[in-house]
Amino acid sequence: MICPFCREKDTSVVDSRPTEDGTSIRRRRVCACERKERFTTFERVQFRELTVVKSNGRRVPFDRDKIAKSITIALRKRPIDSESIEKFISKIVRNLEGLGENEIPSSTIGKFVMDGLANLDQVAYVRFASVYRNFKEAKDFEQFIGNLNVYKTD
Repeated sequence: MICPFCREKDTSVVDSRPTEDGTSIRRRRVCACERKERFTTFERVQFRELTVVKSNGRRVPFDRDKIAKSITIALRKRPIDSESIEKFISKIVRNLEGLGENEIPSSTIGKFVMDGLANLDQVAYVRFASVYRNFKEAKDFEQFIGNLNVYKTD
């Protein structure tokens, strides 16, 4: 593993343990350079190479980090700890791999994220939906929020 600080190839694992959900291994590493910088890596099982089919028909390799970035942005300043976010992302990826398809429509990925955020955090759900569904005006928010069960009165 190359050190992200000095690009040295000689790094060592000082601690290795499974994550709480058991889907990956967290490794603490130290660089052999004079700075002795420490950094963390995660090792995950990859069942198959997934390709994302965009709405315009373009095909791109699946990138777990893109989903992680979108979810992290939606959950910014929300009371959700990083371990829960990591579990959530891992669950989405496992569900995608579990479909048994090599090509996944981007709409399917969006649906998985939307469904998960609806159960995890309503504010993050609305934030993600505003980008995913391309809200253009305030009335788009009003209409979407009006359909949420938590905001409806009996």
